[in-house]
Amino acid sequence: MNLAGLALAVVGAFGWALQYVCLRLATDRKSGSVAAAMVVALATNVLVVVPAVAVWYYPDYGLTPLAVVAFAAAGAAGSVVARVAQFASTTTIGAARTAPVVSTTALFSAVFAVAFLGETLTPSHALGVVLVVVGIAVVSYDTARDGDEASLREAGAALALPLVSALALGVEPIFVKTGLAEGTPTFVGLAVMVTAAAVGYGSYVRLSRAVSLPSIRAAPFRWYVATGLGSTLALVGYFGALALLPVVVVVPLFQTAPLLVLLLSAAFLPRRLERVTPRLLAAAGVVVVGTTLVSLST
Repeated sequence: MNLAGLALAVVGAFGWALQYVCLRLATDRKSGSVAAAMVVALATNVLVVVPAVAVWYYPDYGLTPLAVVAFAAAGAAGSVVARVAQFASTTTIGAARTAPVVSTTALFSAVFAVAFLGETLTPSHALGVVLVVVGIAVVSYDTARDGDEASLREAGAALALPLVSALALGVEPIFVKTGLAEGTPTFVGLAVMVTAAAVGYGSYVRLSRAVSLPSIRAAPFRWYVATGLGSTLALVGYFGALALLPVVVVVPLFQTAPLLVLLLSAAFLPRRLERVTPRLLAAAGVVVVGTTLVSLST
């Protein structure tokens, strides 16, 4: 087993968890917003990844027109749609409740693999699906109980956000696999992804004028940057691990992210921001086991 690949996967999972917690801290103040966090996080991704890739792989980047389109589509799905929904969910229902639901990405990936790649549904897949459904049901119930005014219907509406994120992240590997099949190096593909995501979201911000660019002096700015660094760490760790290990090894390791979120939330977030209950811990564990079974059976 490649220890470097395992280490990268674990580091990536930690980065994924870290961005949730930093975002929660960034939006604790009235001046903090998900939209501003998106701008800074995407800019951070580009500033960290693109220059390094441009220098390391110069002059042959191994790109074809199909690879560019595929990685750009992956960026739109995974780094724009998924991240907007994920960040909005973190602000709405909290990091500890968002992460377990987003971890159902492996479930959606398995469904797309069956639909588009001709893979079959095994008994392990079926068991994983059942565990995921049970875990999400418990998270839904816990979310509904979280406030006096929260109803089950409101909780379901709130959980739609992390499910949209999971769906977008689930389709992302289909595009990535198409791009890599063209012979493009892994990190070159990552550079195209983050660039496409930044350009796409930046264009939306400029045209709609719906988002004001955050001030560097604003109190939440340091947490915006930390959110971006966390997501960059997650992406680099994930892609680096994929370059060294099979997907069936990397993806299950990434399913530890919800547990890391709960641990970080309990350790660093005020109780008024995150209420980590034993039921929520158990539900996160069930979702992790279910998505791991799905991943290992793919």
